[in-house]
Amino acid sequence: MRIGIDLGGTKIEGVVLDDTGYELLRKRVDTQQSEGYQAILHRTAQLVGYLEAEIGRKCSIGIGTPGAISAVTGTMKNSNTVCLNGQPLFEDLQTLLDRPLRIANDANCFTLSEALDGAGKGYGVVFGVIMGTGVGGGVVFKGQLHSGRQNIGGEWGHNILELDGPDCYCGHKGCVETLISGPGLTADFQRHGGSSTLAASDIVVLAEQGDVLAEAVMQRFFDRFGRAMAMVVNILDPDAIILGGGLSNVERLYSEGRARIAHYVFNDELITPILKNVHGDSSGVRGAAQLWRSDEI
Repeated sequence: MRIGIDLGGTKIEGVVLDDTGYELLRKRVDTQQSEGYQAILHRTAQLVGYLEAEIGRKCSIGIGTPGAISAVTGTMKNSNTVCLNGQPLFEDLQTLLDRPLRIANDANCFTLSEALDGAGKGYGVVFGVIMGTGVGGGVVFKGQLHSGRQNIGGEWGHNILELDGPDCYCGHKGCVETLISGPGLTADFQRHGGSSTLAASDIVVLAEQGDVLAEAVMQRFFDRFGRAMAMVVNILDPDAIILGGGLSNVERLYSEGRARIAHYVFNDELITPILKNVHGDSSGVRGAAQLWRSDEI
């Protein structure tokens, strides 16, 4: 049995998988990050305790987190659950749960899940893409997650796409995340005179209905997506690209977005499949559990 924990900003989700990847049990609790770091540790431990009590046995545990463990300090970095940053999350959870853990960025967990038994099953090299509140990614080689020497493998969301682009929380301007995330799409709409009350999904619908301003925003979005993804294809040349996050539901990404990648990629044609995820919002927590292979437990 394997437990996966997804430490989200508002919810902590847990799932139990058997050795075939079948989901046996799932539960969510509020993160309550306003109560601080120690409270998150103990809510995580309580969730694990509940899951193990329900299935009647001790399990291996994988943790998916926003942000990553610094290879220099061993503490959390780049987490939008800000009270985790600078904290020895991995060590503290291992001590609290009294067993070895595995931990990975949530985008890496998404990619691992989709590569093992989702849209990327059967492909050798899979690049997973998260396009939602932020932009992230992960790389899986032949079923093995590649986090990289500095635990930043797949972090294409913080490549600089436009030097004069919007400010990014990382300290740079024009990162991919500032332009093709959900907030990036709505911000571009507003910069060009659109309403500040519309969500990214509303803008997508407006464009489909023929709104000129919304369509112009979408054309810039597809072009930026194409340029950003072409950089990944040129460097990694993956066997498949899997899209996740809320914007993966924009169907035009798989036609017009793909055409923009093909336009910018360094090849005479683009044969790389651009695929929609299979497991949806469950990919992250499933991938956390799958940080342990069934033959290791």
